[in-house]
Amino acid sequence: MHHIQHNWQVIRFDGEAPLSLEDEIAIEFPMTVLLNGEEFATMVCSPTALEELAIGFLASEGIIRSYKEIVSLLVDESKGFAYIDIAKKSEAIPQDQSKRFIGSCCGKSRQFYFQSDVRTAKTVYSRLSVTVEQCYRLMNQLQLESEQFIRTGGVHNAALAEPDEMLAIRMDIGRHNTLDKIYGHIIKQHVPVKNKLIVFSGRISSEILLKISKIGTGIVISKSAPTDLALQLANDLGITVIGFARANKMNVYTHPHRVKEANDDV
Repeated sequence: MHHIQHNWQVIRFDGEAPLSLEDEIAIEFPMTVLLNGEEFATMVCSPTALEELAIGFLASEGIIRSYKEIVSLLVDESKGFAYIDIAKKSEAIPQDQSKRFIGSCCGKSRQFYFQSDVRTAKTVYSRLSVTVEQCYRLMNQLQLESEQFIRTGGVHNAALAEPDEMLAIRMDIGRHNTLDKIYGHIIKQHVPVKNKLIVFSGRISSEILLKISKIGTGIVISKSAPTDLALQLANDLGITVIGFARANKMNVYTHPHRVKEANDDV
């Protein structure tokens, strides 16, 4: 397995005084997905949980709905390829854009994104609720876990959680990739999502919100800000968005009925 970061010799300036030292730099790793023998997409990612990333990406694109649709899956890390065969014939696979390149920073453009979202975005009817204290605790735990493994900037993380427990954490230089890795974990392990939520380090943009709707979780907690389009979509799709969750403060933007005060037993 590749590391998620490399050591790099740098010269750091404090004012005008130079200091030579080693710094830890996040790795960008291109992985090309070959679907039924044809090049489907190249993703720039962190080289961890690559099988989950490929599975979650295909599910997010509406290509598969369950793990049993995958006939075979092989990831060759040395060459940067994921070979995936699925039961669907090539002509049944949506070909909105062929040989797409999906960078690590901001995912796909809106121009493309709406094409597949029509097929795969869905309204979430989760009855899960969390207390304010549980939100704080989960966000603090995500921060602690990520700091243990990552000492470089520019890496995002996402977690699948229950209100009282963190279940799976995935990291990547691309915030959208972290969610695809979580989605791949859910599909491969057949994890039920009705009592789960997402804890997230990055900004909640419209594409991030749409990925969460596809996963089917009703609550997302982030330490960062949402965009206005993300909040409009969250309102429409039934998702509770909690942003700026840091220390003992947070904002609830949509569907606040799922967030309870500590002593609320309802």
